[in-house]
Amino acid sequence: MSNSEKVDVLAIGAHPDDVELSCSGTLIHHVSLGDKVAILDLTRGELGTRGSADLRDKEAAAAAKILGLHARANVRMKDGFFEWNEDHLKLIITQIRRFQPRVVLCNAISDRHPDHGRGAKLAADACFYAGLRRIETSYDGELQKPWRPETVYHYIQDHYIKPDFVVDITPYWEQKMESIMAYSSQFYNPASKEPVSPIATKDFIDFLEGRARQMGREGGCTFGEGFTVTRPPLIKSLHTLS
Repeated sequence: MSNSEKVDVLAIGAHPDDVELSCSGTLIHHVSLGDKVAILDLTRGELGTRGSADLRDKEAAAAAKILGLHARANVRMKDGFFEWNEDHLKLIITQIRRFQPRVVLCNAISDRHPDHGRGAKLAADACFYAGLRRIETSYDGELQKPWRPETVYHYIQDHYIKPDFVVDITPYWEQKMESIMAYSSQFYNPASKEPVSPIATKDFIDFLEGRARQMGREGGCTFGEGFTVTRPPLIKSLHTLS
């Protein structure tokens, strides 16, 4: 694999916009640190109430530029109907081995949308299986080597989950919102003629700010993004914790 493919952080979302809504501030922060960051979308969001899959592809590409991503990929699973099975696991394993991330961010472990919790387990399990040498995958015609990320964290989405840690995204709040609003077909627009969905109201935009302020309050900053862990992170010193 060429060094141009390797990233430091890979964020995986069941739908385009999952990552922007939930952890894009954290991604912007890592880009600012000089890290290479990528997003892997599992579906094209074709069951969304507004817009279309083709339009969502364009919006995702626009959001990627705003975030300063190194790469963005989509494995095109069937929105709403993807399952935990060998085929779907291997689609994700292939991308994990392609990007070789140190850190993977996944969907919330449980949420209002059934795809989120299902996507969380599928992605987290794929991170483990990607390290098993007897599972064979190939990319661009070449057999891939095993790769297991060092850490897997779950971002928090619609339902409140008490975070295990919070990332301060205060300096990146406006850029985060710009990346979200790149999905112009999905969110509040008083001129839109499309059906109203739960995320296409002004109240939802207010909710996003309220959630970020709530997480920020828990972490001791203005705006924050919260994450949960399934395995306690290993630290080298108590000074790492602030």
